[in-house]
Amino acid sequence: MSRFVLVVSNATDGANALAALDVCHELEMRGFHWLLDEEDHVRLGALSNQSLNSSQLFTDQEIEVVLVLGGDGSILRAAELVREQVAPILGINLGHVGFMAEAEREDLQTVLDRLERKDYEVGFRVALEVEVFQEGELVFSSWAVNEVTVEKSARERVLEVVLEVDGRPVSSFGCDGVLVSTPTGSTAYAFSAGGPVVWPNVEALLVVPLSAHALFSRPLVIGPKSLIAIEVLKRSPGAGVMWCDGRRTFDLGPGARIEVNQSARPVPMIMFDENPFTDRLVRKFSLPVTGWRGPEEQG
Repeated sequence: MSRFVLVVSNATDGANALAALDVCHELEMRGFHWLLDEEDHVRLGALSNQSLNSSQLFTDQEIEVVLVLGGDGSILRAAELVREQVAPILGINLGHVGFMAEAEREDLQTVLDRLERKDYEVGFRVALEVEVFQEGELVFSSWAVNEVTVEKSARERVLEVVLEVDGRPVSSFGCDGVLVSTPTGSTAYAFSAGGPVVWPNVEALLVVPLSAHALFSRPLVIGPKSLIAIEVLKRSPGAGVMWCDGRRTFDLGPGARIEVNQSARPVPMIMFDENPFTDRLVRKFSLPVTGWRGPEEQG
């Protein structure tokens, strides 16, 4: 039985494209059948000056693993490509921070060995479902791994919104936007916007107002089963735009209602790292821990 691996790459030059194809050929030597989505198939072929076989094009094959050679943006693209499947994603960080990646560039051979032996565990990351209503009619639906953001579409005009949790109003204010994040997304846009870092094993959703003109505009940590709604008030002087993971977008007019809750379909991710999330946080953000002595020995 064929073992299909979808390879997703962020290569933008010839050297990195050749390196990505080298990984593909090594997968082949280990008994895998590697595939590329159409974007990577065209780009890697052009950058490497190689003619890639159409049999390597990902269509609707059942994938065993998605191997991502890149950063968090590439992992989000991979999640989009296989949303209709249950194939787990494994990220090898070739980007900058790469918070979602499970391994670094120097771990590549070890990663391939463990993939070959199926020596890994699969964890599941919370995802979001979002629906947009206009005049009571559903006009758009999507999902996100990191966050859903409602933002003003014009720099010079604020967005007037009202925030609701579980059918009850929390506050109305003018703002640059409102962000709803998963624990995975807490170290992405939500972190930059002043939200808290949430450990991945915590079941919660985050709401982070963006530059809100309000006395109370603190980030909120909300139960995972809650329904969060953001309404663009009809009096709002500006229109809005909604983004899902910065990849899928929808324009919002006055009166639009955006409902966000936890998806029934989490995102499967391969787990190798036995180290606690605390260590990853310290390593990725280069946090100073000099002077730490640890718990005192009990006599």
